[in-house]
Amino acid sequence: MTALVDWIARRPTLRLPSATVVSTARTGTRLRTTLAAVGVLAVLLVTGCADDRAEPPGDGIGGELTVFAAASLTESFTRIGEDFEAAQGVKVVFSFAGSSALAAQINQGAPADVFAAAAPAPMATVVEAGNAADEPVTFVRNQLVIAVPKGNPDGVTSLRDLTGPDRKVALCAEQVPCGAAARAALEAAGVALTPVTLTQDVKAAMAQVRLGEVDAALVYRTDARAAAEVEGVEFPESAGAINDYPVVVLTDAANPAAARAFVEHLRSEAGRAVFTAAGFQVP
Repeated sequence: MTALVDWIARRPTLRLPSATVVSTARTGTRLRTTLAAVGVLAVLLVTGCADDRAEPPGDGIGGELTVFAAASLTESFTRIGEDFEAAQGVKVVFSFAGSSALAAQINQGAPADVFAAAAPAPMATVVEAGNAADEPVTFVRNQLVIAVPKGNPDGVTSLRDLTGPDRKVALCAEQVPCGAAARAALEAAGVALTPVTLTQDVKAAMAQVRLGEVDAALVYRTDARAAAEVEGVEFPESAGAINDYPVVVLTDAANPAAARAFVEHLRSEAGRAVFTAAGFQVP
């Protein structure tokens, strides 16, 4: 392809072989021959361009896939995305944030192919707005723990240990899934807790613990497991505040074939293995 382009660049005027130009009386023949030669070159150019396009390996789908996913899926989806890219020849682009914020962006027209939420409520807003191409399916579940610095220096063993006058605790805001789950767990325990900060996603709450800005935070088990500087303290009330994680292909997906293949990959044996290792529960 490159050689052909260079050849044309060096010869800006197309010249036919001398045998085809016999006299001015054969103007029509010369024109037809010239047009035929140009047609051949056009075919070569198109063929060359097609050869330059990268083909996906094997029976891969190819193209690009945009996935909006809850912040708590960051580590697992990053790993799964790499596996999916290698298997399907698809470039996966992730946008991780709070589920409610992502749902709002989708409903405002943000381009995406797949939406994976940390709870049914934000997914419901996407479905009600007509932006879900299929019925959402639950692919994992997650449970809260109390995130404390490594070694648990304050000896936290329960939610009641977070209520001391000098205790600084971070929670997710109630409109996001980790915040709604925290509220349910605290109500089940009969514990009134006043946080020093409310964050918009679970990663922000985790960062508060890692940086030493708070003594503890209520986060997902998977997030505590992924942070080397933090450990998770289990508490019984979290069993009543388990979050289902639904996923769906979006109505305006630019790459619906890849989107559906990605959802299937999440539910495959390989995908389930990644989630289980991260601490998720699989249905």
